[in-house]
Amino acid sequence: MSKHNAVPVRLNVEFAVEAQTIRAWHYPARNDDLAGPDGAPAVILAHGFSLTKDCGLEAYARNFSKAGVHAVVFDYRGWGESDGEIRDVVLMRSQLADYHAVLAGVREMAGIDPARVALWGTSYSGGTVVACAAEDGAVAAVVAQVPNLDNLATARFLSTRIRPLRLMRLGLRLARDVVAGWRGKEPVYVQSMGRTGEMAAYVSDESWDEFAQVAGPMWNNRVGLRDFVRLPMWRPVKKLNELPCRIQLHACVQDDLTPWRPAVKAARQLGAQAELHEYSAGHFGIYVGEDQARALTTQAAFLTRELAISDSTISTS
Repeated sequence: MSKHNAVPVRLNVEFAVEAQTIRAWHYPARNDDLAGPDGAPAVILAHGFSLTKDCGLEAYARNFSKAGVHAVVFDYRGWGESDGEIRDVVLMRSQLADYHAVLAGVREMAGIDPARVALWGTSYSGGTVVACAAEDGAVAAVVAQVPNLDNLATARFLSTRIRPLRLMRLGLRLARDVVAGWRGKEPVYVQSMGRTGEMAAYVSDESWDEFAQVAGPMWNNRVGLRDFVRLPMWRPVKKLNELPCRIQLHACVQDDLTPWRPAVKAARQLGAQAELHEYSAGHFGIYVGEDQARALTTQAAFLTRELAISDSTISTS
């Protein structure tokens, strides 16, 4: 094994999309274990609902880097360090386009084998990476952690946990933000994460302490809801059969923010194409402590297997 002790742990990189700049962190592979004639493999990571790249993703990126996989962690347009005039609004189609743009850019980076690039997503982006991989057709592997695979199922799941008064107030904020969007005005924000009694898109007393350990300094606890009117139609689960690669799914059975059963159903549907890991944890439990340690180990092992050099990758390079 050849270690790259002189290589910086993290580099700043940029990707262009629609005349805007996506800003990312590149964690170079720390060894040559998986390197081939066309370079080493890579994995692309972005966060879920409303979170920025400094919210706990570095641990995953460093873990993959140590396994010999380049890791590129980015902020969507409108979030964190990336460009975007409309700030802190979850726009699913835009975020999918950002994954595609970063995927294209990473394939052109020096030292990276374009035939061995994987996608990693968590929560909302756990569904986005499924859609991106299916549409791209050449992604080498997918890791989906506490994935939101079906927004229709998520809407039904959350509707049973939201009190009618809070649901009505959120609906009014949503309507105001939709109108603001039509008029070209600033978003009407609510908290993205909160506790009981707070006006937030997602409320979880159970997950708050773990979430607080993840939240980074770039993150703003606010979100515009205008795209929520279309979210139930965002169903990456419909693209599972189009996946060109194997997928590793991580489901937390005490998750009170994203239903975990769609991940189990996805694994059953895909059979040998999927690998499922279940955790007795809440939504953010997998980002900290022993559950995260287990996830880091299993995810690195999966990517090491799926991204290893093979006769097929050599012949198609």
